[in-house]
Amino acid sequence: MKKNAQFMFVIFLLLFSGCDLFEYHPYDGRIKGERNINYKNILRIEEACRDKDTIRFLFMGDTQRCYDETVDFVTAANRRTDIDFIIHGGDVADFGLTKEFLWTCDILEKLYAPYVVLLGNHDCLANGEEIFRQIFGDENFAFQAGDVKFVCLNTNALEYDYSRPIPDFHFMEEQYRDSTAHRRTIFVMHVRPYSEQFNNNVAYVFQEFIKRFPQLMFCLNAHDHRLSVDDLFEDGVMYYGTPNIEKRQYLTFTLTPNSYDYEVVDF
Repeated sequence: MKKNAQFMFVIFLLLFSGCDLFEYHPYDGRIKGERNINYKNILRIEEACRDKDTIRFLFMGDTQRCYDETVDFVTAANRRTDIDFIIHGGDVADFGLTKEFLWTCDILEKLYAPYVVLLGNHDCLANGEEIFRQIFGDENFAFQAGDVKFVCLNTNALEYDYSRPIPDFHFMEEQYRDSTAHRRTIFVMHVRPYSEQFNNNVAYVFQEFIKRFPQLMFCLNAHDHRLSVDDLFEDGVMYYGTPNIEKRQYLTFTLTPNSYDYEVVDF
């Protein structure tokens, strides 16, 4: 009887304390920690950059499975006192695992400067998009830094088998109509046109559409894991691609009232 009582007590503990005793499934959608990071940091960016003539930001991406390099990037970025914000071009995770997102967030939250994160194609795997939405927010978003609007897009069409409108022209149209408050525009995406991930049936239409925006300055992308500087459509609109973080490089952009320049930085 004594052994039976002990056994039933153990069963009782397992039933009512299981969440603390066992590791979650790797694709479990329950999130511990901060949520809606992009929204909170956009508020910081817009306030800090309000009425500024010169804006300086860092662009990096593809941190999946490169935790040591990401730690070193954070250390390097925190040594700088001249940057207003940081853009992560996507692929926080490699397999869409909940822990991948949380591990990277634990690293990025140590950044002094506010940062935003785009949705990458690897972030879409399994239920990764759901995890991304909980932690960072919407897959498409925009913010304003000084007189420049940054339009950040989900362009990972292949991950959805073209079953959804990606890129989302409806969202882009809304941003275009709300263009009276800014003088210039920068588009940011994980994959650029003519990538295997992009819906290249609409690549030319996409390009013509974004050129309608006020003073389109340039476009940014990650995904290719290498530095790239291309006039992709031979129309004067430059696409700048950042290396993956494993290469220990990022891009710095300085926006002045009538121009901009960029620098490749090793860390």
